[in-house]
Amino acid sequence: MRAQTRQVLRSSSRRQGGRRRRAVPAAVAAALGIVTLGALVPAVASASDSAASAKPDGVQQALNTLVRDGGMPAALASVEDRDGRTRTYTAGAGDLTTGSKVPRDGRIRIGSNTKAFTAVVVLQLVGEGKIGLDATVDSYLPGLVRGKGIDGRHITVRQLLQHTSGLPEYGIHLDDDEIKHRYFEPRELLDIALRYKADAAPGKKWGYSNTNYVLAGLIVQKVTGRPLAEEIDRRIIKRIGLRHTSFPTPGDMTIRGPHPHGYHRNPADGPLRDFTELDPSAGWAAGQLISTNSDLNRFFTALLAGRLLPAAQLAEMRTTVPAGTSGLRYGLGLTSRPLSCGGVYWGHGGDIAGYETRGGVTDDGRAANVAVTSIPTDEAAVQHMKDAVDKALCG
Repeated sequence: MRAQTRQVLRSSSRRQGGRRRRAVPAAVAAALGIVTLGALVPAVASASDSAASAKPDGVQQALNTLVRDGGMPAALASVEDRDGRTRTYTAGAGDLTTGSKVPRDGRIRIGSNTKAFTAVVVLQLVGEGKIGLDATVDSYLPGLVRGKGIDGRHITVRQLLQHTSGLPEYGIHLDDDEIKHRYFEPRELLDIALRYKADAAPGKKWGYSNTNYVLAGLIVQKVTGRPLAEEIDRRIIKRIGLRHTSFPTPGDMTIRGPHPHGYHRNPADGPLRDFTELDPSAGWAAGQLISTNSDLNRFFTALLAGRLLPAAQLAEMRTTVPAGTSGLRYGLGLTSRPLSCGGVYWGHGGDIAGYETRGGVTDDGRAANVAVTSIPTDEAAVQHMKDAVDKALCG
């Protein structure tokens, strides 16, 4: 979701045109029995098909740096080359209390990568003639979106998907413990946002807001008459065989299957807390999914290859606007970022308390996703994460 000083809900598009949020005090880590970061992080990390090599390759070195210098409890990566060969990597500890190994290609909360899934469902419905990209929100949810400078009669579906609606963010008004323990209905999230004035007039500027995707999810449910989770499962997860991807059911705070523990630090210089179990409903259409790096590679590869959308809708998704000052561009639930070796990669990225994921695919068929088990809280760690993805895609 959104990357800010308040870090529970954020997206890996952070610090590239986004506002900083207020910090919220976190509970004392000792109450949860959390040890300090360095105590149980293994000195040696591993790559699945290079265990016999005395010298780690570039991706492995990048993950080692994330743990050693970036302060991450663990890092995981899955890299697929143009010929479909896949390599998986791990570094650090899967559980700081026990010092257990990081599960290879373990399941993680993928945060705002969920937006790409939601956008695909919306665009599939556009292709089926059930939603109009330039139709207003009021066409599907009449009278629902009203507030200070906010009127659903003047906000389009396209603007929701591209974050140009001007709608305010709801996540900055929730604290750690609310998000960890409380179940939110989507309408509650929208109601929180609508207490505040618009950030801008519709269509005037790009501004990241999870509220946009809550509304997109509500439109999907109104048009299809089915829960968003079922539509994502039917239209994407089952269609392309994402065996380790799921939309947690209401009240499910666990990550099922092998997974590293996720840790959260708020304020940025505070102690780590174990946030592996949390109620992800505050993310919903904007950030609720669980997946793996390899499933994310499969998803973005299938998407860019035209296996999920008709050509016209994929072209709309890839039509981008500037989103900050470092080369990030935002389409309809899809971002492009420049690579040091030339060209760009397409993906999204996402954060939710305990986990961050970054990565995507190139037009020539390379794919990589990197995950860490705590949201980076300083610019050096953020740069280490960017470097890891660049190394994975550029070789």
